[in-house]
Amino acid sequence: MDGISSRSEAIEGDNEISDIILRPFELSDIDDFMVWATDDEVSRFCIWDTYTSREQALSYIQDIAIPHPWLKAICLENRPVGAISVTPNSGIDGCRGELGYVLAHQYWGKGIVTRAVKMVASTIFMERPHLRRLEALVDVDNLGSQRVLDKAGFQREGVLRNYLILKGRCRDMVMFSLLSTNHQSD
Repeated sequence: MDGISSRSEAIEGDNEISDIILRPFELSDIDDFMVWATDDEVSRFCIWDTYTSREQALSYIQDIAIPHPWLKAICLENRPVGAISVTPNSGIDGCRGELGYVLAHQYWGKGIVTRAVKMVASTIFMERPHLRRLEALVDVDNLGSQRVLDKAGFQREGVLRNYLILKGRCRDMVMFSLLSTNHQSD
């Protein structure tokens, strides 16, 4: 298996975080993928609309997720419970990559995404030495995602007003970043 793994020692409340593995998606992940991709609560702040069919999800995994330069399944016991990606920019923006993540809502609040973001941050600058900046845009109303980035060591840079249209509404977004020069591995 080609992936990144971490044994987390963290305990939050009564929820112990088990081993988290980041690995490439496989077509066989479809049923686990459908758990969060069909959930309106999960897709609320995502740029994609809630998936409505298995065929649509299979097409995404086959045509987008598998060939993506850096998109991984967030796995517990090797079962995907979410996804995390770094999308590199090109040309004059080639020193930047955009971080994105999603997690099935039954796993929210357990530190899983925070741990996954830290795992990505500890490896991405080594894997992609041309990257100098990892950034994440978060809807101003998505306080949970903002907390994830704060805990993972990202710096809040400011609010980009009326930055993009999301689900038919022009939204303010918060810009977070982590620089390769400021990052310290766990």
